[in-house]
Amino acid sequence: MKKIAVLTGAGMSVESGLSTFRSDDGLWENNPVSRVATHEAWENDPEHVNAFYNMLRRKYADVAPNQGHRLVARLEERYDVTVITQNVDNLHEMAGSTKVVHLHGELLKACSSNDVDDTRYHVQLSPGRLEITPGERAGDGSLLRPYIVFFGEAVPNISIAAEVVAAADIVIIIGTSMVVYPAAGLVQHARPEVPVYLIDPNDVMGRRKRNITHIKKGASAGMEQLFAELMEG
Repeated sequence: MKKIAVLTGAGMSVESGLSTFRSDDGLWENNPVSRVATHEAWENDPEHVNAFYNMLRRKYADVAPNQGHRLVARLEERYDVTVITQNVDNLHEMAGSTKVVHLHGELLKACSSNDVDDTRYHVQLSPGRLEITPGERAGDGSLLRPYIVFFGEAVPNISIAAEVVAAADIVIIIGTSMVVYPAAGLVQHARPEVPVYLIDPNDVMGRRKRNITHIKKGASAGMEQLFAELMEG
């Protein structure tokens, strides 16, 4: 069975109604990175940081996967598919994708502030329990914090993602500018002969680095086109 690596960014979830962080009216416009998405922000005001991510969970509580997510999941009918996502939502899992690597963390998880990657202290949040309360503690006694990779922190799954891309027979990139590192460098791990497809309605700078088939459509329309091609091929 051929392997497909699917790399997704914010544009994947826009059609589900989620704001991108970097657009003119995005989340960073009204919530400066320095206040909500750095380790220093957490150290200085953990209650403010937790309140921001509590707000995001409430805001995203009713969103659903779009046709793009669903078609990525349906590729598993014929291929061995691993999704590598820069998004912190769980829409790929909701759509049915069974192998998802999250590069920047997961909004519906909380963790120890002493060791964010110690799975013993991960807490799965849910629609019935979306908030981290002020002063709430993880199992190791440290403050419970969002399981989000803050700016300046290491991306723990980047090596796993690189291995997935290196082993892939097909690479699909959906809704990412390909300019944010370290994720932007992942496509360079693909073998030279491997076809790479980019689904994005806009021109993307990073596509010049190798031969990429650019489908200039949104996530759903682009995946409808590519899904038909891959399932017929």
